[in-house]
Amino acid sequence: MRFRIRGLDAEAFRPLFSLSEKQLRARSIHTHFADESQPGFPCRVRLGHAVAGERLLLLNYVHQPAASPYHSGHAIYVAENSVATFDEVDVIPAPIRQRLLSIRAFSASHMMVDADVTEGTHAEELMDRLLANRDVQYLHIHYAKRGCYAARVDRA
Repeated sequence: MRFRIRGLDAEAFRPLFSLSEKQLRARSIHTHFADESQPGFPCRVRLGHAVAGERLLLLNYVHQPAASPYHSGHAIYVAENSVATFDEVDVIPAPIRQRLLSIRAFSASHMMVDADVTEGTHAEELMDRLLANRDVQYLHIHYAKRGCYAARVDRA
């Protein structure tokens, strides 16, 4: 089944990069600089790893804003140099491909219908299975080890 993965809107985070460290901390946002660590720091906008030395913000993001029992937010990284939002059909970005994933399937009423865990190298197979269920409206991908939101998936 064809799928579309989207990152977060770059413009939603742009104003944060002009705030002082004191202003960021008042919002519980932390500044980090990417290093050579592997698999790296995954930006949720471009869905790529930050390059060494690149400034990132670590902040809480409400990825499931719906008024349902699954309303949820978690920590994400956003890289300062991310200007274009990842939005591709049938493409698995490297940060997703390289990690253990928890993929959660939601209905139109934002109730969890199904979920499973898989290595990123097998993400397509799990997404196909979950999206084959007609009750599933969309998927959320999370990095399973830390629980952080990675991206949204819709049928293409």
